[in-house]
Amino acid sequence: MPSTSSTFPTFTADGLAAVRAGADRPLLLTNATVHTLDPLIGTMRGADVLIGGTLVVGVGPGIVTAAEDDGAVVVDATGTTILPARLDAVAALGTTPRGTGSGTLAPGADATLVVVPDQHAADLPAALHTAFTRPELLLAVLHEGRPVRWAGEPLDTPTPAAALQPDRLAVDPARVGVWVDTEDFLHQELTADGRYDETRGGRPHAFQGSYWIDGDRIDYLDDLGFWAFGRFAGDALHHAGYTMHRKDAR
Repeated sequence: MPSTSSTFPTFTADGLAAVRAGADRPLLLTNATVHTLDPLIGTMRGADVLIGGTLVVGVGPGIVTAAEDDGAVVVDATGTTILPARLDAVAALGTTPRGTGSGTLAPGADATLVVVPDQHAADLPAALHTAFTRPELLLAVLHEGRPVRWAGEPLDTPTPAAALQPDRLAVDPARVGVWVDTEDFLHQELTADGRYDETRGGRPHAFQGSYWIDGDRIDYLDDLGFWAFGRFAGDALHHAGYTMHRKDAR
């Protein structure tokens, strides 16, 4: 592998500070093994990943030589493996336009990626296993170019997530009541104790379970064990193809 400058920060607190201080500049991760999951590029070793804004703008060896010219913040990624943080089999098979969206690290793709220590990424399957089952081992996670995890620790974790723990209620009193679809087929009652009860086509208690509301989203956990969701939009609740409106609970 080509050598990198010892002056470059790594995946430490100093590295994070450098990335944040240069948030308006390109970011270059240098000298890593890069699994692009792009069918044309494949895997590259001793490679650089150049990020501009929210996108991957370059990948491959030697980009670091232009880092100073471009004013890039450089992070030394020696001894690490970089791969997309999202899996997209359709993109990996080359059946969608290259370098669009997420799922690969081809130039033009979203800069949503994970950085895994090489000792936990002997090959692509091992890297994927670590990335998706051992978050505490990840050196970095970037979402559209912005660090959301660094040195194994989450950054700026949103507080609403705590309200969605299965043993805690997340009920919006303004949405408690009976919701009926436009065809009068589905009646869904949301109760103040975090339970729902559906009547379908006159069949009572067709589905029952718990629910959680987070903003305009509602998550359902049926007593049968399956999960479902819906969205509130104004005075309507959209769920599983039904559009429901609230009636006063009786």
